[in-house]
Amino acid sequence: MKHIVWIVAAVAILSPNPRGQASEPVRIGILGFDNYQAVEYVQFFNNPKAEGDFAGLRVVAAYPVTSAEYPESAELTEKWKKQMLGLYQSATDPKDNAPPVQMVGSIDELLKLCDAVMIWSLDGRRHLEQATAVLKARKRLFIGRPLAAVPADAIAIMKLAEAMKVPCWSCSQHRYSPGFFGMRNHPEVGQVLGCDVYGGYDVKATAADQFTRSLHSIETMYTIMGAGCVRVSCTSSPTVESITAVWVDGRVATYRGIKTGAVKYSATVFGDKGVSTAGIYGHGVPVKGIVPTDDKYMGYGGLAIELAKFFKGGEVPVKPSETLEIFALLQAAEESRAQNGAVVPLKNLLEPAP
Repeated sequence: MKHIVWIVAAVAILSPNPRGQASEPVRIGILGFDNYQAVEYVQFFNNPKAEGDFAGLRVVAAYPVTSAEYPESAELTEKWKKQMLGLYQSATDPKDNAPPVQMVGSIDELLKLCDAVMIWSLDGRRHLEQATAVLKARKRLFIGRPLAAVPADAIAIMKLAEAMKVPCWSCSQHRYSPGFFGMRNHPEVGQVLGCDVYGGYDVKATAADQFTRSLHSIETMYTIMGAGCVRVSCTSSPTVESITAVWVDGRVATYRGIKTGAVKYSATVFGDKGVSTAGIYGHGVPVKGIVPTDDKYMGYGGLAIELAKFFKGGEVPVKPSETLEIFALLQAAEESRAQNGAVVPLKNLLEPAP
């Protein structure tokens, strides 16, 4: 009898429609929305004319969470709240309107209304507390960048998700930018031997963002290279934060964190067949060195597709082990910087400290 109960519980957690009713949408809740991306994903999921991957989903409720220590958190929350509440509410034909997102006053109230949750609060220092409530309620969970502000909290979130057997993941939207995502199997590049990634590095980042300020570009690095980094060195100057990362198979990737001057996000990729730019964020894969700019812009669209599949019961697309390896790389880079560029091996963050 116990085995039957366990199987029923597992099916309830992993079912493509957590509510078990194919005719009703998967109900999604938003926890914190001082990050503009929350509005973007409501646009994808609540569109009354949604088709394909986006059909069968709806953001039903949102809980506004602000951080007194995070600049403009309250102001941004009110701004995005107004936009969110106005989505699909003014069509001439009533059938082209969507039910409005319900604003709630607590996490508990949010969890009662939804099947899955997206955390979009900017302050990563609060994500462990927020994620704990969601995971203990056994709701599928996505945490917008960053997973957490420090490695210890990232580890705690992933270990709790594993213990509760609840699918949970996090990533930057840069991971699913078509030009970046398409480089691992680019026919003109072939097998990826290495890459040079570049992007912004905010020298004025708040305390909540300082550890993860290079995360967009490091996610791009992992999108292209895959997991397997074993050691890192970091050099810091007033104009650049430079990280060199070596993979277990000898491949090398670098990150140039731009502190001054023009800021762009992309990479140069080196392969056994050729060398190519990864193009422009939000656009497609370059062909013969030509970067498309008149194609469909997919700044948030790529991640939105992965989220839709996940909320309908799909597998976690980015393994927890890879996410924690990224945090280990960032931690090793900090240690290297403090040691004047010494080579620092990555730690397995899932192993207990000695």
